[in-house]
Amino acid sequence: MVQNLVNKSARSQAQRPLRSQPNRDRILAAARHVFAIHGYDRATIRLVAAEARTAPSMVIRYFGSKDGLFAVAVQFELRLPDLTRLPKDDLGAHLTRHFLTRWEQAPSGGELGALLRAAVSSEEARQRLIEIFQGQLQVAVAAISSPEDADRRAALIASQFLGLALTRYVLALPACVAMEHEVIIANVGATVQAYLTRGLSVRGD
Repeated sequence: MVQNLVNKSARSQAQRPLRSQPNRDRILAAARHVFAIHGYDRATIRLVAAEARTAPSMVIRYFGSKDGLFAVAVQFELRLPDLTRLPKDDLGAHLTRHFLTRWEQAPSGGELGALLRAAVSSEEARQRLIEIFQGQLQVAVAAISSPEDADRRAALIASQFLGLALTRYVLALPACVAMEHEVIIANVGATVQAYLTRGLSVRGD
């Protein structure tokens, strides 16, 4: 009887919303607004706190840092196309063109670029970036490949797109920044095409 009461109490507490949740939700709503208006670089904890009508210390208490807050607040959809509806020979080029558009499209591209910069030093941002790519890219790839290969193919494709984003938008490597879209689409697209449609090599086979 006592154990049943304990279990019932524990379930009740687990289902009960945290008293801090309204404050967290208000801060997140304020953060999304501030990041949308000012961008990641010009947004500050003080601006978010002022928008949420709370103290900066409360923002730090709940989210740790601007990186941590951004990682939780950002909501990004890759808006990947349905690969099953595209010509098989054009998959790599189509995906590369799609990612270039998303990276350079305001404000979404700025959000994902900021998340990539934050992921270098923030565990929260790193986890958020992983969620975005695993939760969206892997699902798209799984639609045209065997289940046991989808995660590896998606990981290889992510390495191409995240590497491209890092060198072009974060590090701003001059030659990469200056490169025309069609050159990127042709070359990166060919690699992505191989990851999507060719057998995965083992030991150089």
